Amino acid sequence: MWEALQFEFMRNALAAGLMAAVICGIIGSLVVVNRIVFLAGGVAHAAYGGIGLAFYFHWPYMVGTMGFSFFSAMIMAAVTLKSKERSDTVIGVIWALGMALGIILLDLTPGYNTDLMSYLFGSILTVPDRDLWIMAGVCALILTAIAFFYNDFLAISYDAEFARLRGIPVVFFHFFLMGLISLSVVMVIQVVGLILVIAMLTIPPYIAEKYTGNLLQMMLLSAFLSCIFTVTGLWISYAYNLSSGASIILVSGAVFFLSFPVKHFIKSS
Repeated sequence: MWEALQFEFMRNALAAGLMAAVICGIIGSLVVVNRIVFLAGGVAHAAYGGIGLAFYFHWPYMVGTMGFSFFSAMIMAAVTLKSKERSDTVIGVIWALGMALGIILLDLTPGYNTDLMSYLFGSILTVPDRDLWIMAGVCALILTAIAFFYNDFLAISYDAEFARLRGIPVVFFHFFLMGLISLSVVMVIQVVGLILVIAMLTIPPYIAEKYTGNLLQMMLLSAFLSCIFTVTGLWISYAYNLSSGASIILVSGAVFFLSFPVKHFIKSS
């Protein structure tokens, strides 16, 4: 692995992977404790519409995708507040429309020759310096927002009604969290693709939840595990010439299943 870091694309891949891993640990923890995995999945798949827009109008990939993902997330946030009993249906429709729009726009893009699979399953080895700086800015923004509003997110995550009685604007933080999820999803798409983004957002937090006693510990352990999975997956992909995104998720999944007997052994000992 160390000799691979002499190449700029591997250094960029490692930096992008670690930033996405930290964000997955933090935002993924909120996704898991708020039980909005399906919402996050809807945002991830709808983001493909942003990819299509970016290529069709020749916008920077990150800018176009973030804008469309944020717009989709706001619609989904509004739907889950107004009609919770039908929210899963509407989210599924937006999910499908976003992907369909992206595919159609890519079909209409003159001279389009980008590999479709790179966005479905990740293109971490092709992250340019420009996108790396955008990712760093988004990462700093998300971490600052979570640190500043941690107590508010903690309150609405475990008891929204109590938070409302305390005067916390629950609706605002619901939309705010969805906005942060949309930004996080775009970062993770670069690493593992939109098909596998839910795994990276949910597996490390789920494991961390079983070994921690509060949300902050869960976030920190989840971020640490995400970094370990990312580095290990990158090493495996480099050593055996495998897909990087799939390798990262394979490592995450293996540890996910191993965590069950480990937890049982700890309890029984």
